Amino acid sequence: MAPIKRPRVSVRPTSRRSASANAGAGPASETVENYLKAILMLSDESPAGEATVSRIAAVVGVTPGTATSMIKKLVAAGLARSKRYGAVRLTARGSASACDVLRRHRIVELFLVEVVGLDWSEVHAEAERLEHAISPRLLDRLDEMLGRPRVDPHGDPIPAGGAGRSREPARGALVPLGECAEGARVVIGRILDQDEDFLRFIARTGLRPGTRVRIGRIDPRAGTLDLRPDGRSKLSMALSVAQRLMAEPARQGTRISRQNII
Repeated sequence: MAPIKRPRVSVRPTSRRSASANAGAGPASETVENYLKAILMLSDESPAGEATVSRIAAVVGVTPGTATSMIKKLVAAGLARSKRYGAVRLTARGSASACDVLRRHRIVELFLVEVVGLDWSEVHAEAERLEHAISPRLLDRLDEMLGRPRVDPHGDPIPAGGAGRSREPARGALVPLGECAEGARVVIGRILDQDEDFLRFIARTGLRPGTRVRIGRIDPRAGTLDLRPDGRSKLSMALSVAQRLMAEPARQGTRISRQNII
């Protein structure tokens, strides 16, 4: 499966003190928080639970040399571990700090969609800016206002408050849509590719998280999959596109909501 295209994150320094700094981990900045978040997301996608320097650099939007320098600082601060061949893992403290950033980001994204009314394809860039400035008190109020949601608008899990990650789904709970069996009824649970154009395409097809879908004919030679979302006409999709949508078996008589998508 090809690497998922993820929007780049900002690396502008800020004077805000993050969870890592409050834990005595060293200099805090927006840059540090973005690196921690990138490493966490890439590690979650990797079967080995690690992130490579090249992938980290691509997500953050810097050269591999710049990423290597920052990773050394994270290691020195006790936030990450790095192997000689380039694989990077977060320490428990680094993971807790990354989850805090990710929680802020995803709650802000949901607020911007549900309350402000922005399109789900537009909220990533706004959340990138706001996630570093929002206070814990305001974040908790937004979380409460939204009903303590488990996922953001794209189906990404929102880590629980504090150091725990109890809201993170078990690995393997969702499978790529392109790997579902013919005739299966599934529910879209998560959109992995959050490029703006891709999200607009998904919105047009009606395949947002929570949508029930029946899988039709799969043609490996042509690389296509037929499917029918509930209440919509049948459509065909490239298997390479279907791999970017995650799904789970539909439960009879259950209306999937934002609280129980995953």
